[in-house]
Amino acid sequence: MAKHQYRVTLERIADNHGDPVEGEKLEFVTENHDDIVQLAKRTGKTTDDELAFLVGLKLFGERLLVDKDNPLYSEFRPHFGAFMKALKGSHKGETPRS
Repeated sequence: MAKHQYRVTLERIADNHGDPVEGEKLEFVTENHDDIVQLAKRTGKTTDDELAFLVGLKLFGERLLVDKDNPLYSEFRPHFGAFMKALKGSHKGETPRS
């Protein structure tokens, strides 16, 4: 299955005291079966917290799918599946924001 490719950049802009920090970045390329940008638009996710949750969840979920035989995930996988079903069910009937 062809996947969407993403470059993810995480740049630290302040330390845990709120002091500005420059030049510290983490950047990587990854793939996902979903179009995460369109998913965010369709679900109306716009705040930093909502977008962080969505992106983190989609990246984590993709790892679970790709590494499905990894014993590290065996106990967690059913709970993640149940969580995703509940999350998707909680959005049924909602009208996406523009």
